[in-house]
Amino acid sequence: MTDELRAECLELMATTDVVYLTTLGEDGHPRIRAMLNLRNREQYPDKMNLYGEGFMVYVSTNTSSTKRREIERDPRIGLYYCRPDEFFGLSMVGEAEPIDDPAVKEAVWVDWWDRYYPTGRPDDPDFTLYRLRPTRISGWHKGRKFDLEPAGS
Repeated sequence: MTDELRAECLELMATTDVVYLTTLGEDGHPRIRAMLNLRNREQYPDKMNLYGEGFMVYVSTNTSSTKRREIERDPRIGLYYCRPDEFFGLSMVGEAEPIDDPAVKEAVWVDWWDRYYPTGRPDDPDFTLYRLRPTRISGWHKGRKFDLEPAGS
């Protein structure tokens, strides 16, 4: 992995409005949906210190959601960041790790999420948080397919 490509991929993660999450449904077929991009530095400027230099990502959802049930049944997930107008896409896959640490949940929590959770706090029983440390990273950039080592994720 070149340093330039790594930097461009991290910049993509820091600037796209959404990330596409793929889980595996009960029937084994992929289910894809757009999610809040918690690594977007404009939308979440005070959260950038959570990520360091790697490709690690947090994904939040409601405990009562289909996403959570699918991830609990099969933790293999995929995330996709893209800028279609530039033909730039970054795919990461790995296993979602449930995060129960109250300090981490508090650090990731965003105040306006209170509309999604009955208590309006990060200790809400309906707030579930996962961490993805990707095991495979690939994509398409500047007319070329790439594969990256997930080191430092």
